[in-house]
Amino acid sequence: MSEANNDAKKKSVQEKLTDLSELVGWFQGDSFKLEDALDKFKDAEALAEEIEKDLTKLKNDIQVVKKRFDTQE
Repeated sequence: MSEANNDAKKKSVQEKLTDLSELVGWFQGDSFKLEDALDKFKDAEALAEEIEKDLTKLKNDIQVVKKRFDTQE
């Protein structure tokens, strides 16, 4: 696993969303270069997939806690 990937794993979902927003903003900004677009797109795509995985895990964790809470009543 690459160092950048390890850093991304350590970030919170909010930090990852901020990074994704910055990548999306790059496409709309003045520094856009077609030559760099494919790499930026791949980075954004990978980050979006990671965010989706994180959110799915959080959703599952919440469901487990809710189920425990419901059975204790």
